[in-house]
Amino acid sequence: MTVQPDGSAPARRTAALCALLGSSDQVRRLPEIQAAAQRALTALLAGADATVLAACYDDLDHVLRRAGDARGLLNESRGATTPGVATHIKVAVCPGPARCSRLERARDLLPAPHCAVHNTRMHKRRLRPDE
Repeated sequence: MTVQPDGSAPARRTAALCALLGSSDQVRRLPEIQAAAQRALTALLAGADATVLAACYDDLDHVLRRAGDARGLLNESRGATTPGVATHIKVAVCPGPARCSRLERARDLLPAPHCAVHNTRMHKRRLRPDE
């Protein structure tokens, strides 16, 4: 049995947080962004309820936009989804027990990207037609 990726807003925001934390973007290195991202990560790993997580994600989105990143937290350019891909493409998926919807293209000869939420490498597998 396979677990379908969760397409809900909290899941997409968690995937965007993971992509942000795993990126080498210069904006991410600003202290106020690091602090807001760390608060969101701490709340997520502590199993905070949906309202606390939503508040943390909203705060991070606000801090990102105030720092000049027009994408904010939730934008498709952060790599939260991979639309229009063929089934023969290898992807990296969330390694955690509660999988987020983050999918990244995985190259054959390169290691899978790092999952900043679970602090381990993502798992590589072939993209299925239903994704």
